[in-house]
Amino acid sequence: MAKMLYTAEAHVSGGRRGGRGETATGSVEVDLRMPPELGGEGGGTNPEELFAMGYAACFESALTTVARRMKVETGETSVDSRVSLMTGGGRSFGLGVELDVQVPGLQADAGQAVELVRAAHAVCPYSNATRGNIDVALTANGHAVD
Repeated sequence: MAKMLYTAEAHVSGGRRGGRGETATGSVEVDLRMPPELGGEGGGTNPEELFAMGYAACFESALTTVARRMKVETGETSVDSRVSLMTGGGRSFGLGVELDVQVPGLQADAGQAVELVRAAHAVCPYSNATRGNIDVALTANGHAVD
């Protein structure tokens, strides 16, 4: 069995239509609202935005870890993420993710940037949790990662 390193806890009441969420530590408190694109009023956040932020933060950390292991100078990396809510079969819903990774220290070496992002995707806990369940499209400095 794997060794547990950390457990995050949160509480949500009311869901995405006028709900509220907070972490057990109190460091994050959010109003949950349906976005206008889905017929809601907006004015708060939603699960897709929270997932997009969490995945981007986790992926950037994985990228930094992999770069350190590979002894690669990356500069100040960043990840722009998009999480799309989509309809599925049988009245279900699914997600799609796009991660646009910027590695300033590797602007001149597209191949190494792509390889670094590919390696981070193999290490990132969010990537491992979603692999085979949702489509994740990656780019490294604007180059597609397959």
